[in-house]
Amino acid sequence: MERIHVADVDNLPEKLGKSVKVRNYDIALFKLSNGVIRAIENSCPHKGGALSQGIISGESVYCPLHDWKICTEDGKAQKPDEGCVKTFKVEIKDTKVYVCI
Repeated sequence: MERIHVADVDNLPEKLGKSVKVRNYDIALFKLSNGVIRAIENSCPHKGGALSQGIISGESVYCPLHDWKICTEDGKAQKPDEGCVKTFKVEIKDTKVYVCI
């Protein structure tokens, strides 16, 4: 597993997404209101909306296209919707954010 620097903690706005490209992945980074940073695939399983542009509520992000609710922890869509996105392990060292691929 490779660890890739993608951002600095201080440059991630709280409750807003940031899109980063790592290898062949388009990843949405989120700094939640509790300070936890999550990384998920930046494409809704429904119609491919950019989740980095969605609205964060608690541990979930709402797709900007059709309001699907995706959990940033496990990547699963909230029922009755179905599907999931890939999640990525995030590591913080000093103030640097790394995504593990």
